[in-house]
Amino acid sequence: MKFADAGFTAEEIKEKAQKYMIETYERFDFLADSAKGVYMYDEKGTPYLDFYAGIAVNSVGNCCERVVEAVCEQAKELMQTFNYPYTIPQALLAEKICTTIGMDKIFYQNTGTEANEAMIKMARKYGVEKYGPNRYNIVTAKQSFHGRTFGAMSATGQPDNACQIGFGSMVPGFTYAPYNDLQAFKDACTENTIAIMIEPVQGEGGVHPATQEFMQGLREFCDEKGMLLLLDEVQTGWCRTGNIMSFMNYGIKPDIVSMAKAMGGGMPIGAICATAEAAKAFTAGSHGTTFGGHPVCCAASYAAISEMLEKDLAGNAKKMGEYFMSKLRTLPYVKEVRGQGLLVGVEFEGLNSVDIKHACFDRKLLVTAIGSSVIRMVPPLIITESDCDKAFEIIKEAVLETASK
Repeated sequence: MKFADAGFTAEEIKEKAQKYMIETYERFDFLADSAKGVYMYDEKGTPYLDFYAGIAVNSVGNCCERVVEAVCEQAKELMQTFNYPYTIPQALLAEKICTTIGMDKIFYQNTGTEANEAMIKMARKYGVEKYGPNRYNIVTAKQSFHGRTFGAMSATGQPDNACQIGFGSMVPGFTYAPYNDLQAFKDACTENTIAIMIEPVQGEGGVHPATQEFMQGLREFCDEKGMLLLLDEVQTGWCRTGNIMSFMNYGIKPDIVSMAKAMGGGMPIGAICATAEAAKAFTAGSHGTTFGGHPVCCAASYAAISEMLEKDLAGNAKKMGEYFMSKLRTLPYVKEVRGQGLLVGVEFEGLNSVDIKHACFDRKLLVTAIGSSVIRMVPPLIITESDCDKAFEIIKEAVLETASK
């Protein structure tokens, strides 16, 4: 619904949200009324340069015409069926994804955390059925983030994080090891470990990419021990990191990989892809979903992925990421710039990243803060050098203002 059609002032909309919604978010104080390309607009038509992109969702740009058309056309014909009949969008999308990333099977979900839940369940069931009742443990990384449902947040290696505090005991069967420490991961595994689960780039952990040695070593170790390698590519997947999937940057292939966010072009959809061997664990009744594989979301995903591949947005992410990060390294008070493609983190020394985020917002640039020292940027993959230059100048002004206080 457009603001002009709602019949309320912006303040009235905010008041209704504050009165009736359970708020767990730190809100930007503006009403998102519309969006197009690399911009979001408030009710007054004020443009905000969107280097937030719905948290790495709108990779093909806000309201990509191809995705919007696919949604509208599919909604006219078939919106929801559950998963008993076959549907055209599901089947075509399954083929496109599996053949594009070199995996055998796909299982649809609605979100990233659900995809990670499915990946955890598949791995545990695979281990129990193949090796016995105790072979279900999974080693994940410290400072990881895998989602907010119980299995996913138990896999998250941040026991002091707000996503775990106050909910009682976590799901058993998870052990944590330091990221990028191959020997620590090996030492954390026991005879009851069935899988290692990591993000190729830790996003919520501060934007830390995995090293080649770490990723290659995990793959070899899992093969040696008869374990599964699980990759959480909810944020890194689909061209974000300068390749179609981040695991392709390392020349390896996982046994199971989760995905969501950019996959839907703005519509809610997630999935896991697995090898034929790992996929055997899921049989009738072992897992299910009412809305997973929703025809409209699958149509949107097919359009979004087609747009990414045909326009080589992975290549643009690689090129723009290198350009943008090289500029960001010239900022004052920067301790380190990290990233892969257009998943970019800037760690500051002596400045609070939340203050920088708000100063950027005041200048109509949308970014997010990780902890108290890192800002993270995940812009649409269609950005140009001009967009990067504009964002850089705003961030520089925000840094200087924050430093002056």
